[in-house]
Amino acid sequence: MRLAALLLAAAKVKAPAGYRQGTSRPWTLAAHRRNPPGRQRRKIPVEAVTDWVVLRGDTVEILKGKDAGKQGKVSQVIRARNWVILDGLNTHYRYIGKTDDYRGTYVASEAPLLLSHVALVDPADRQPTEVEWRFTEEGEKVRVSARTGRIIPRPVFQRRDGIVPEQWKDGPKDTSVDDALDATYTPSLRSFEEEVAVKMGIRESGVQRRSFWY
Repeated sequence: MRLAALLLAAAKVKAPAGYRQGTSRPWTLAAHRRNPPGRQRRKIPVEAVTDWVVLRGDTVEILKGKDAGKQGKVSQVIRARNWVILDGLNTHYRYIGKTDDYRGTYVASEAPLLLSHVALVDPADRQPTEVEWRFTEEGEKVRVSARTGRIIPRPVFQRRDGIVPEQWKDGPKDTSVDDALDATYTPSLRSFEEEVAVKMGIRESGVQRRSFWY
C-alpha cells in the first residue's frame, strides 16, 4: 500500500452520530467544543448535490450577499453542508483571546457561502457560468462551460507551504527519487559495535562473557 493511499485513508474521519459539521476540522479542539460527547444537536437538512462542480482552488463569483459580484479563490470546501469559503471575502470581524484585563484581538474571518450562492468563473471571459460534467474522446471527465463550451481545467493542487508537486523541480541539495528508493541497507545480526569492528578490521582477542536475557 502506497504512503499516499495510506494518508488518504487516515484523513477520512468518520463523524459520530448526531455530529454537526462546521468550519472547523472534526479532530480540532473547536469542533470538540461544539460537539461535546453525549450531546445530540439538532439535525440541519442539507440539499443533496449530485454533481459537485466547485473544487478547492477554483475562482468563483459571489451571486448573493454583501460581496455579490466579487470574485475570489475557493480556500475550503465543506460538502457536508454545501459550503465553500473564499479567501478574503464574506468576512465578519470578531475578538479572540478576550480576558478580563484584555479586550482581545480584532480579527477578520471568512464565513461560509452556500454552493448555490456562487458560480464558477469561465476563464474565457472571466464571467460566471453554469458548468456541466462531460467526457472527452479519451474518456476523461472534465468541466465544460454551458455558455461558451470551453473546458474549465481542474485547479492545480497546492500544498500548505505553497509548493505545487507537479511543478516542483529538484535543486542541487534535493534527494532524487532514485537515491531515495535505492536500498543501501543490508540487514545483519551483528550489533553496531561489531559492524564497526568488522569495517575497521578490528579483531577482539578476548572472550566475551555469556549474557542472559529474560
